[in-house]
Amino acid sequence: MTVETSPETQVEPERPQTSLSTAAARNLATTTKSAPQMQEITSRWLLRMLPWVEAEGGAYRVNRRLSYAVGDGRVEFVQNGAEVRVIPRELGELAILRGFEDDDVLTALADRCVQRDFRAGEVIAERGAPAGQINLIAHGRIGQTSVGKYGDEVAVATLADGGHFGEHTLLDPDATWDSTATAETAGTLLTLSRTEFTAVLDRSPGLRDHLRRYASLGERRQTHHGEAEIALAAGHTGEPDIPHTYVDYELHPREYELAVAQTVLRVHTRVSDLFNGPMDQTKEQLRLTVEALRERQEHELINNREFGLLHNVAFKQRIQPHSGAPTPDDMDELLCRRRGTKFFLAHPRTIAAIGRGFSEYGLYPDHVDLGGQQVPAWRGVPILPCNKIPITRENTSSILAMRVGEDNQGVVGLRKTGLVEEYEPGVSVRFMGLNDQAIVSYLVSTYFSAAVLLPDALGVLENVQIAGRRG
Repeated sequence: MTVETSPETQVEPERPQTSLSTAAARNLATTTKSAPQMQEITSRWLLRMLPWVEAEGGAYRVNRRLSYAVGDGRVEFVQNGAEVRVIPRELGELAILRGFEDDDVLTALADRCVQRDFRAGEVIAERGAPAGQINLIAHGRIGQTSVGKYGDEVAVATLADGGHFGEHTLLDPDATWDSTATAETAGTLLTLSRTEFTAVLDRSPGLRDHLRRYASLGERRQTHHGEAEIALAAGHTGEPDIPHTYVDYELHPREYELAVAQTVLRVHTRVSDLFNGPMDQTKEQLRLTVEALRERQEHELINNREFGLLHNVAFKQRIQPHSGAPTPDDMDELLCRRRGTKFFLAHPRTIAAIGRGFSEYGLYPDHVDLGGQQVPAWRGVPILPCNKIPITRENTSSILAMRVGEDNQGVVGLRKTGLVEEYEPGVSVRFMGLNDQAIVSYLVSTYFSAAVLLPDALGVLENVQIAGRRG
């Protein structure tokens, strides 16, 4: 049987090969090659800029002067559909309830909180008006303004999720609002009135005793930082009595234990035996593994819930942007919270948002030389990139600012060097043996942490809007 084909479907016979193919030629050629590349490697500015302190014994204790700070934290909530409730234990973040642990009383107070939804532009409290409730912000942003010395309106603070105001009204029947609170976005808050607070107080002897102890703290002489005052005399003449004093310390200082990041690197002996030239396969495997370990180390220094910098910023050092996008005013407010700020740390996308925000004001970040590299700066303080700082689904992020070094009472990195089989400072690579599959195993380890020596050494600008505007 003959099969006829149309001219369109006829297949041309293959032409005979007349020269050596490139695929075959590569088998005889020496290939010019690069070392293995890795996209995960970043500049890791935080690891480079932190002064590293040797933590002998695997721990580092931060001793401070005795402080009478009694709480100024954030309150957390639970949500069930549109209903929001404050977690009773979270009321302990209020200054007047810090250290009070009677769950029944805290639950009674939480049950008396009333939910209130607000819209953007709504005035929550007006300066000078009678005040009789505390406001707990479950969601949204509220700006506080007052009247300046010359009669103009001045911004006092910006509060967001977990913030609160009006705590002083619970104990003062003559309290008035000292600033005007205006909603910048829609949101939800819970209110606890002085009447409801007093009703619980009248039935709780334990709460009354706690409030008496709280009031006694105000009678102790202390600095504006809340530290026990050191009695001094100055400017006197004659022979007055010189005050006696001593410097009191915290009885239970915080200790930072070194955390560990580890992995087991496995290399088949066949690979290291047959394919070890011109590059050492084991050496390249180790190099890339250590790079990944360093990236994870920086991530933990930022995000770890125990010692990570984002979770160890004092509540008084957490501020909110005035308008969402970062502005020069926001950066100045973050900068003025501490002396000797060494650098800002932000996600690269946040740095781009800083540039956009500044350009709207006709300003541009200057640049400074850092180790031979030009980096953007504000007021001479470098703004360094760190992609480990998270970005939320709402396209918001944070900007960290820190003072560093033990001598400056700042932020320090903690590590242990001199390890057995140390590969590089603070990283050990231990041979673990050869198994029945001819695979060699190496334990790669690094030990690290970070400590904030004083609360004002570290600050953060939170909820920074980094999405660009259209048009």
